[in-house]
Amino acid sequence: MALPENENGHDPEGPVIRDKRRIDPDTGELRFSEETEADTGVETVDAETAGAADAAQQPELAEVQQQLVERTNDLKRLQAEYANYRKRVERDRAAVQEQALAQVVGELLPILDDIGRAREHDELSGGFKSVGESLEALVSRLGLRKFGETGEEFDPNFHEALTMVPSAEATVPTVIEVFQPGYLIGEERVLRPARVVVAGPGEESVETPAEAVTEQEPEPPAEPGESATGSEADGERS
Repeated sequence: MALPENENGHDPEGPVIRDKRRIDPDTGELRFSEETEADTGVETVDAETAGAADAAQQPELAEVQQQLVERTNDLKRLQAEYANYRKRVERDRAAVQEQALAQVVGELLPILDDIGRAREHDELSGGFKSVGESLEALVSRLGLRKFGETGEEFDPNFHEALTMVPSAEATVPTVIEVFQPGYLIGEERVLRPARVVVAGPGEESVETPAEAVTEQEPEPPAEPGESATGSEADGERS
């Protein structure tokens, strides 16, 4: 059986062409279809969901930042404590070394005194002189310093006064004789004070009887009446 034909002898319906381009070629604007609107709705829902998730994560983020600040402060405090510990250890180590050195060098002071007395009496000669000078050079390299000289001002922190004599010429206590020199070691650490004789400001000298008679003021002259009375008394006695 033959199919019916239309008036023109063609099929009743031709091919259907749908333009799915999202941009209109004539106007250049974006086309919105049902599918596009559906996609836009999905994107809007996703954005709202993400915003809600971010809002829920804000307290957790603030707590993490607070913990980070606390841990950073703890680290800084720990570093400061460690630096102070290192300084304290180094200071204690230096003090122990200085104390041990002072103890060893202190045992050599009598020998240094003997060397000094021998030099004063011109007995430091020959091999003994070489040994003595070598010992003095060694203790000097170790930081031992000698002090105590005649004429310097008396300082109770460095000198030990064996006796004090008054002197009219001294305005301040002054060392006039050194019985035993003193020694320093390290940073102004007194290993042994210098034993000295000190001259201090004294009182003025007392006048002698001759000077007192010379400087005595003459007696005032007697009045005329008193002189006559005295003469009469002398005449009666004669």
